[in-house]
Amino acid sequence: MAVTLELASDHPGFSDPAYRRRRQAIAAVGASYRPGDPIPDVAYSVEEDEVWRVVSGELAAKHRRLACAEYLRGCERLVLPTDRVPQLREVDQRVRALTGFRIRPVPGLVPVGDFYGSLAERTFMSTQYVRHHSVPFYTPEPDIVHEIIGHANMLASLAFSSLYEAAGKASRRARSPEALEFFSRVFWFTLEFGVVREGGGLKAYGAGLLSSFGELEVFRHAEIRPWDVVAMGTLDYDITHYQPVLFEAASLGDLVADLGSFFAAYDEAWYRTRVGR
Repeated sequence: MAVTLELASDHPGFSDPAYRRRRQAIAAVGASYRPGDPIPDVAYSVEEDEVWRVVSGELAAKHRRLACAEYLRGCERLVLPTDRVPQLREVDQRVRALTGFRIRPVPGLVPVGDFYGSLAERTFMSTQYVRHHSVPFYTPEPDIVHEIIGHANMLASLAFSSLYEAAGKASRRARSPEALEFFSRVFWFTLEFGVVREGGGLKAYGAGLLSSFGELEVFRHAEIRPWDVVAMGTLDYDITHYQPVLFEAASLGDLVADLGSFFAAYDEAWYRTRVGR
């Protein structure tokens, strides 16, 4: 299936014709997938496998110091390959056996309502392409490193996977664009860029932090604010820069209880009552 690839002019692969062709070919694999069919494999190149090997190895070393214990338990359960890009087929089989979540290939970014809504069905939409080899520790958009190392390891955790499902259900109860945007910001400051107090220190649990080589090392220098979902949902953020403000959960137990309670209660009325926009 033909797929039109659009890259911003500042994308590392914008002026690389070979990378653009490769991205289109991999996107076509995701575009041709139909739910219920076997997930098609991508024949990753030696160069792409090398990007995965280098990045996953460096991130794993940082995770041992900086990731929360529950994320590390998810890593131990999922057991991703370290020398090659994993196929979504094998990640899907493993995550499904562990927590009942499915991994669904997509050609690229999907509408936010579709992405969040799929979580309610215990389905995570994942890209399959690999970031440009010239900057292995940076990607301007979600690639398979972010999707699998960041999110799939969390989906291998019973505690985190339950929060993802609850998030999906909450997103479906947001009827207006404003309520969905508020929800999306809370998701951003928790399951993407959340931090938790653990063992006397600050540890990362958000997939965006856990898949970012640079930001994972410096996140503790951000302004750390106390847990406040209204503040999260009304704070602007810039995806092109390290986050200057992060919100801290007091413990994993508090994180699961408080975020789970928010997702369970969130709907249009919750938004209108507390935010009033």
